[in-house]
Parts: sequence; C-alpha cells; structure tokens
Amino acid sequence: MNELLQLATDPGAWAALVTLVTMEIVLGIDNLVFISILSNRLPPEHRQRVRRIGISLALIMRLALLSTIAFIVGLTAPVFNLGIVGPLGSHGEPAFETAFSWRDLILIAGGLFLIWKATKEIHHTVDPKHESGDVLDKTGVVISNVGAAIFQIILLDLVFSIDSILTAVGMTDHLPIMVIAVVAAVTVMLLAADPLGNFINANPTVVMLALGFLLMIGTVLIAEGFGVHVPKGYIYTAMAFSAGVEGLNMLSRRASERKQKKE
Repeated sequence: MNELLQLATDPGAWAALVTLVTMEIVLGIDNLVFISILSNRLPPEHRQRVRRIGISLALIMRLALLSTIAFIVGLTAPVFNLGIVGPLGSHGEPAFETAFSWRDLILIAGGLFLIWKATKEIHHTVDPKHESGDVLDKTGVVISNVGAAIFQIILLDLVFSIDSILTAVGMTDHLPIMVIAVVAAVTVMLLAADPLGNFINANPTVVMLALGFLLMIGTVLIAEGFGVHVPKGYIYTAMAFSAGVEGLNMLSRRASERKQKKE
C-alpha cells in the first residue's frame, strides 16, 4: 500500500504510466486488427463472442506473464548461436545476427504465422469461388470454425503479449504501473473491437488494407527475431498514411454515389 501511495504522488510514475498506456494501446492495435479480420470470417452471431473471448484471453495472458517477469526477461537470453553476423551499421551494431533467444524464436514463428494467415485471407478475398458461403450454416462446421478461430487468436495473443510485456519491462520497474497500463490498453481494445470489426466488414477495401498491415507486421516480427531493429514509428506512420489515403478514397466513393443518386 505504501508503494502505491508513493507512486500516486510521484510525477515521474504518472508520466511513465501515460507513456506506457499509449505504447500498449499502439501495440494492441496489431492484435485487434488480427482478431477483427479473423472474427469477420465467422457467421454474424458468433463474431462478438469470439472477439470478446480473444481480447479476454489477451488480458489473462498479459497478466499471467506479468506475474512471471523474471521468466519473461530470461526469454531474451540467447539459446543458440549460428555464428552469422551482418555488417556493422553506423552505430556499430550488426545489421542482423543469429544468436536466437526464445523471444526471437517466438517472434519468428508468430511472424511466419501472420504472413501465412494474411496471404491465405488475401487469396480468399481475391478468389472466393472455391468456398461456398452456405457451408458456414451447418452447425458442425460453425463450431469447428469458432474453435479454430479461438485457437489462432490464442497463438497470436501469445506473440503480442510477450512483446507487450517486454516493452513494459523496458519502460518501468514498477509492477503496479505495468498492470494498470495493460488493463487500460486491453479495455480500449475491448471497447474498440466491435466498431472496428463492423467497420472492416462493411468496407471490403479496408479488409485488403488491414491484411496488408498484417503482412507488414509479420515481416517486422521475423526481422526482429533476426535482430534487425525496425523503428516502430516508421511502421505506424506508414499504417496511418495508408489509412488516411484509404479514408480519402472512401469519401470520394461516397461523394460519387451521392452524385449518381441525384442524377
């Protein structure tokens, strides 16, 4: 209790909390986009439930990982080294390295899964003729798809949760701040899940844009697994720019539709 009172009166702790909440929300966007796209493949009556289950699992996983911080930090220790190092950059750091930790292996596996899943969804969106929409009306298939969706969400929750917790550990040493930041970020994800999922579902071009984001995120995860540092600011700036261009395209299409209706 004394520690909490000291943190509550420490301006530095409040600054760390605001910064960490912002970072956790930004990192949670990737997780939320994946959950939204995956849930939209299910029948409408199952989507909200799967989104809430996925986000609840993300919260549980993050809190569970916070309780084992020493173990999580240990995941950054090299497990094996292939001895291959890239050329040195301007700051004296290698462009890439092959000293892999458990975190690196998890990031690489998660990145490969994201690329595979996004590619598969793009193929389904571009060439859906091989799948029948009526199949999902069968009870057995629906249950199977819901279970498969939740399983895939759990896998990606694990990847994003480890990345999220390691970010939190790197920004503050205070566990209460980490817990509050994680709970706040997941609460925002929970509130934004349905509006974002419905928006993506109602705008087919946004689906393709979001899948492109997942491809980029998967590639970044693999790069980070190989020790390549990719500034997050560049990634999210590119995503924001692309989203802005798509927003202008949507406004243009709506203006054209209104003009056609008037004529």
